[in-house]
Amino acid sequence: MTIWNVSPQPVGSPESAALLREYLVDVADRWYLLHDGRRCTPEEIERHLAEMRGDDPGTLLVARYGEERAGCVGLRRLDARTAELCRMYVRADRRGLGGSAALLGAAEETARAWGAERIVLETRRDLVEARALYARHGFGDVAPYKKGDAYSEVWLGKELTA
Repeated sequence: MTIWNVSPQPVGSPESAALLREYLVDVADRWYLLHDGRRCTPEEIERHLAEMRGDDPGTLLVARYGEERAGCVGLRRLDARTAELCRMYVRADRRGLGGSAALLGAAEETARAWGAERIVLETRRDLVEARALYARHGFGDVAPYKKGDAYSEVWLGKELTA
């Protein structure tokens, strides 16, 4: 049986950069297909990557399935009590094998180690699989906690227990 291993990686490492690019292509393609009936262009990906570089995820946790890097999740502090989950991604060919649960578990453990009492996240309505995953793991609706992002449509949160 193959086991998932999750560990923090530098955001700027080649491994992290490759996963973040895959994440962005996945979510951008979904957005452009839904709204414009097309996939994103390489120029759009480069523009969005440049925007992402200015939005530091704090800590990036990388999941490996066996020896293969297969997913990631970002986690950053919003305040002393709250951590924000961002950029959750598992490669399409590894979905359904427990990687998302492993990433969420590692993110919650990291947030608790920081002293956070809750985790929040924002997502889009069209990312129904992600929303179902978060619901299965105890996330529920919370009030919007940031504004000005055209892609933020749903805000979720979860209280962390010790």
